[in-house]
Amino acid sequence: MKPRVAVFKFASCDGCQLQFLNAEDELLKLAGQVDFVYFPEARSRALEGPYDIAFVEGSITTPDDARRIVKVREESRFLVTIGACATAGGIQALRNWADIEQYRRVVYPSPEFISTLSTSTPVSEHVRVDFEVWGCPVDKHQLLAVVRSLLSKAQPVLPAYSVCMECKRRGNVCVVVARGEPCLGPVTRTGCGALCPEFNRGCYGCFGPADDQNMESFAQLLARLGITGDDAMRRLRGINGYVRPWRETADAIAAGKK
Repeated sequence: MKPRVAVFKFASCDGCQLQFLNAEDELLKLAGQVDFVYFPEARSRALEGPYDIAFVEGSITTPDDARRIVKVREESRFLVTIGACATAGGIQALRNWADIEQYRRVVYPSPEFISTLSTSTPVSEHVRVDFEVWGCPVDKHQLLAVVRSLLSKAQPVLPAYSVCMECKRRGNVCVVVARGEPCLGPVTRTGCGALCPEFNRGCYGCFGPADDQNMESFAQLLARLGITGDDAMRRLRGINGYVRPWRETADAIAAGKK
């Protein structure tokens, strides 16, 4: 019997689960190894759990989300979060620094019908997560590598060193040194292939924090580039802005402590 795989969506844009479909030729082989029993993005069939592997895209933003993710966890042997929304709260976590009630009153003609939490939080703040795949969107090769590892009963291992390492390997000219352009590469994990620096623009952190980050040094780097105050804070409060090291550094900058 093939392992039962499910792909769930919470608050997100669908881009990360689409990476399964973007795998194209690899997907045909994968489909022969597992049974996608729940994947609304790809097929109409939707079977109940239990599941051997559950991939979860999206952050937790409503009371219903908070209840549903508990049920997903109970029915899944392995739970893997995919993408910035599921791993860090996503771009919608910008609401965590805002007045949600004010937004509800201003944006919606009937705010009493809107059921939402005051925050957008990663899945790991609600249930136990077995593995996280970072990115916005995730890299399809990393996604497939995680599937292969789990099917082989091995602990998935993905690179977590900084984008700067990837730039060196590719021979990219450093945009900070050569152009004086702010870049989150020193504190962002690899996975995108250093795509933005390769096109002469600074990394904006779509793959989340690297494992060798030095946030104190990075704040000093921004200051030397003339990026301070609100400008520096906004550099960190982006796609993965709610992840702890970036959040704490941005909050300290906003408070004038860095």
